Amino acid sequence: MPHLSVKTCGRLSALAVAALGISSALAHPGHPDAFGFNDGFAHPFSGLDHLLAMLAVGLWAAQNKRSALWLLPLAFPLMMVGGALLAFAGVALPGVETGIAASVAVLGLLIAFAIRMPAWASAAVVSVFAVFHGYAHGSELPHGASALWYGVGFVVATALLHLSGLAIGLVSGQKLAAQVVRVGGIAIAAVGGYLLSGAL
Repeated sequence: MPHLSVKTCGRLSALAVAALGISSALAHPGHPDAFGFNDGFAHPFSGLDHLLAMLAVGLWAAQNKRSALWLLPLAFPLMMVGGALLAFAGVALPGVETGIAASVAVLGLLIAFAIRMPAWASAAVVSVFAVFHGYAHGSELPHGASALWYGVGFVVATALLHLSGLAIGLVSGQKLAAQVVRVGGIAIAAVGGYLLSGAL
C-alpha cells in the first residue's frame, strides 16, 4: 500500500472539507419529470449519489482486476433492475436513502484503501447497493411514465459510467496514477459521509 505523505494528507483533508460543503448534494432528490429513455439516461449524470456510486463500481472493479473487471459492472445494473422490480411489486424495503448514501461512502473507502476481495464477495457488496439504487427509482417513477424506456436509458447510462470508472482505473497502472485513484476514493467516501449524515 503506497505511503501517504503529509502533503498528500493535507490535500485529502481539503478534498474532504470541500465534499462536506456540498450543500446541494441530496441522497436522492427524485425525478418527477421522468417519462422516457432520455430522462432515464440523463438522471445518473444529474444525481451526485448515482454518479459517484456508478463511477466507483468501475474504479473498484479495475482495482480488483481478473473476473471483477466484467463481473462488477454487470452485477450492478442487473441487481438495480431487480430492485426496481421489487418496488413495482410493492415490496417494502427499509433504509433506501441510507443504503444509497452508504453505497457512495463504502465504495469510496474500498477504493481509497485498495481493498481486494474474492469476486463473489465484491459482487455481493455491489449487488446489495444496486438494489437500493434500483428500488429508489422504481418507487419514485411518476404515474404515466414508461418504466421500460426510462429503465433502459438508466441502465445504458449506468453501464457508461461503469465503463468510465473502469477505464480510469485501468490506465492508472503506475504507482502515482494509482495513488490519484485512491485519493479520488477518499473524496467519494467524504461525499458519501455527507450524504449519510443527511439520510440518518
